[in-house]
Amino acid sequence: MTTTEDLQYLNSELRLIEQWEKEQKDLFFWEKLGRLPFVILDRLTPKFIQDKIGVVLDELGSYVQSGGRYLISKEQMYRKMLPHEEPDADTALERIAQLPLSRMDEVAESISKSSSNTATVQGATTGIGGIFTLAIDIPLLLGISIKALQEIAISYGYDPSEKSERIFIVKCLQFSSSDIVGKKAILEDLAAFRSGEQSKQVLSQLQGWREVMLSYRDNFGWKKLFQMIPIAGILFGAYLNRSTLQDVTETGRIMYRKRRIIEKLEAVS
Repeated sequence: MTTTEDLQYLNSELRLIEQWEKEQKDLFFWEKLGRLPFVILDRLTPKFIQDKIGVVLDELGSYVQSGGRYLISKEQMYRKMLPHEEPDADTALERIAQLPLSRMDEVAESISKSSSNTATVQGATTGIGGIFTLAIDIPLLLGISIKALQEIAISYGYDPSEKSERIFIVKCLQFSSSDIVGKKAILEDLAAFRSGEQSKQVLSQLQGWREVMLSYRDNFGWKKLFQMIPIAGILFGAYLNRSTLQDVTETGRIMYRKRRIIEKLEAVS
């Protein structure tokens, strides 16, 4: 329960998160070259593959509006978080929100590891075909990222089926791949969720969903450059997909953790 957690501990953990946020604003200049590989990719990729990417990206776009097929089984996560209970769907998230922070962290960390392992296998598989299977790898990786972030949301007591949480998840995706200017802006957007001011401003920013997803794709492009090499792409694909999921889930864990810590502190203040 919240009241049993040491306030000094919660405040110290919050300061660590704030330090992490400051560190994220540092950026090596060569990361800005990230869009170049995909300028080449767009020119070399046959039209039928580009069309396939467009279809999948459009499908992912429906996630913000309805959740689509990317909404996970919340009941499975409820049982994972509350293994000794038969949680009621109406009260499960409330019960999870009252769990100790250490329990939330434990489950979120396990989600990060399992999703990273899944992405590693996928990256190795799609790395076999070089540039052609790379085009398929991008939307698949986004799907794994979305599912992982939804599970992390539940592990900290938030409902990913709510539109506001789906937007928060998109912002986490953007943050993990943005440059220094983007990170500063997105941190401000994420802070708005804590103050309850997120709805109209953030919703308006996400109206151009296709542009959001294409930007996400471009921004981690440099990491995928060597995956274009057939066969050798197996090793590069495995490593780079793993590191991408680790970045995404780290962002999700820290940002949801920060929200929960603040709410726990407010509950006892």
